[in-house]
Amino acid sequence: MATVQQSSLPEMLVQSRELMQNPSVPVFERYEQRGTIMNAAIYVGIAALIAAALGFIGGINGLISGLLISLVQFFAFTGMVYFLGKRLYAGTGTWDEVAYTFSLFTAPLIVVGALLSFVVALLGWIPLLGGIIGLAGGLISILLLVVQVYYAYIAVQSSMNLRDQSQALTVLILSFITSAVAIGLVAWIF
Repeated sequence: MATVQQSSLPEMLVQSRELMQNPSVPVFERYEQRGTIMNAAIYVGIAALIAAALGFIGGINGLISGLLISLVQFFAFTGMVYFLGKRLYAGTGTWDEVAYTFSLFTAPLIVVGALLSFVVALLGWIPLLGGIIGLAGGLISILLLVVQVYYAYIAVQSSMNLRDQSQALTVLILSFITSAVAIGLVAWIF
């Protein structure tokens, strides 16, 4: 087993670009051991801060809660991918690999989604143009979701070494459901 490295933010940006331009298991595997959970937390945290700053609704409390919610959701989900991949299918990845791999596409997509929301909010008040921009923004949001699911599917295959498509899909779906329930319970409690 190779030693996990630490990556700098500029290295992560380069890795994200390549991974997102050439999404495949071999490309994802090229980077899975180049970072840690801490690298993933920093990268996703920076993206969440950018998104919160673009939203600038809710003041400092909104900024802090948005950051915390993003990080909790990210780690609940990647933790479930790791746990279920190991338990259900004896996946051989580590949580470092899962979190780092997922961060390489999650962070950029958080920023893209925030930029999209910002543009829609900025121009949405203009009659006629606002409606068109709102519709286009909704369609782009759906596209971003589809892209994120596709990258997540490849990331599960890569980071947990699950080449069977049904196993990777099962882990992905169950991780989404269980992490959504966990986040919902935490939100309900607090």
